[in-house]
Amino acid sequence: MVAGLLLPPLVAAGLWYGVGDLTLQAQQSFRISWIAVGVLAATAIVLAFLAGSRLSPVASLLGGLAFTAIGVMPFVEMVSGVRLLPTDLLPAVFRNGFTTSAYSGLLIVVGVTLLVASLFPSRWRGPARDLAEPDEYESSWGSASPQSPYLPPRSGSEDATRPMYRE
Repeated sequence: MVAGLLLPPLVAAGLWYGVGDLTLQAQQSFRISWIAVGVLAATAIVLAFLAGSRLSPVASLLGGLAFTAIGVMPFVEMVSGVRLLPTDLLPAVFRNGFTTSAYSGLLIVVGVTLLVASLFPSRWRGPARDLAEPDEYESSWGSASPQSPYLPPRSGSEDATRPMYRE
């Protein structure tokens, strides 16, 4: 849960700085800012960790909602004509990176990616139980439910999401 609050702002700051510095250096002196490339690479690693790891799915859900909301605002501004984004509060490099990534739709792509990554059922499922541990909920007769006589005996861990018995 803490990662859901800390990592998305770091991704946003890295993305905005990297894109902003890269475009400013390219426009002003026609050269590549290797610091910006490094920041973008580190940002991509953090974003991949947030989207694909076994962190709580709430982490990518919160970040995805924030990125999608911020990414939609420039398009709402264009349609309605009302200024919604306070871009004057950001320093020049971050402002340039924010406007470039927001008006190009990159923030929506990042937001929807994080939202879709949080929708997978395997992220919401808890860790697998150890079969050696006794069952907490035993029947009133003192033993666990018996194995069906029509199925082969169970061996190893069984995937609970499959509808049929596997050999």
